[in-house]
Amino acid sequence: MGVQTDGVMLEVEGLSKSFGPVKALQDLSFQVRRGDVFGFLGPNGAGKTTTMRIVTCFMPASAGSVKVAGMDTREHDLEVRRKIGYLPEHNPLYGDMTVDEYLRFAGRVRGLAGDTLTRRIGDMCETCGLTAMKGRMVGRLSKGFRQRVGLAQALMHDPDLLIFD
Repeated sequence: MGVQTDGVMLEVEGLSKSFGPVKALQDLSFQVRRGDVFGFLGPNGAGKTTTMRIVTCFMPASAGSVKVAGMDTREHDLEVRRKIGYLPEHNPLYGDMTVDEYLRFAGRVRGLAGDTLTRRIGDMCETCGLTAMKGRMVGRLSKGFRQRVGLAQALMHDPDLLIFD
């Protein structure tokens, strides 16, 4: 598996996606280096969400390639998913869990356990300003705090690449 040595975290080359006769993406190429903040701007239907779905391994490309930390998403999709933290536009949060319960669940899904999991929950609550909210039900939080919970879950496993949709 590719070990990244040149600082490129995300490399997209010749990316295309068609849905039947509709071309959502055509020959898109770009790179994002470690430490960069990169954003997509454009009108509805420009292919922003489609690109994010391909990069996060939720959807295959019709043509082209995507590499995360040197690993091709088609060949190493599970390893790539482990390197990515993803915060979708519409957070799939469980409103009937407390913040602590939800982050514990999210951490376990990412393979964290024991003291490591407990430490990461504390770190993420502090980083995202959620410490006072740990015992609150996610469904009763303001939209802003729900976004913070989503960010905390995306960062829980200390990903190499963080993607917001």
